[in-house]
This record gives sequence, C-alpha cells and structure tokens, in this order.
Amino acid sequence: MPKILRCDFEVFGTVQGVSFRLYTQKQAKQLGVRGWCMNTPKDTVIGQIEGSEESFAEMKKWLANTGSPTCRIDKAVFGLVEESDNYTYENFAIRE
Repeated sequence: MPKILRCDFEVFGTVQGVSFRLYTQKQAKQLGVRGWCMNTPKDTVIGQIEGSEESFAEMKKWLANTGSPTCRIDKAVFGLVEESDNYTYENFAIRE
C-alpha cells in the first residue's frame, strides 16, 4: 500500500477575491489530492493536503508557484509532512 503524505499549508500574497480556493479545489481533484482550504482574516489561504507522494509533490508545487490565474503568490509555507496508511478526508473541500 503506498504511503499517504499530509501537511498543512498557508499561501501569502493576493490570494483572496481571485478564486484561489476554487482553483485549488479543482487542481486537487485533478491530482487526486484530498484535504481542505479556507480564507483567513489576515488575507491568506490555509489548508491541509494529503495524497500519494507524486500527487502531493505536484500539489505543493502548484500551491507555491501557480494558483489561480489572477492571484499573486508571495510565498507558500508548508508544515511538517506526516505519513499515513489511510486518507483522513473523503475529498477536497472549501471551508468557510
């Protein structure tokens, strides 16, 4: 059974009001990554991602460099990566 990797993230820059969460959800679904994301009061987007090694790495790269078409990513900070045998989430959700 392949390991599931999981970590928290926070993206800084112009990431609110630019459909960042929607595009994040869409990208996660394409890659088969699960988790969630939400806006914060300090104009960042936080969340958690989990997936196989390859899709997890792709998602991290996307969050750090791509994002939604009109966003501006100043930096993305990722938490400690944990390994698991099972998924925690059913899908990728946008939290309010």
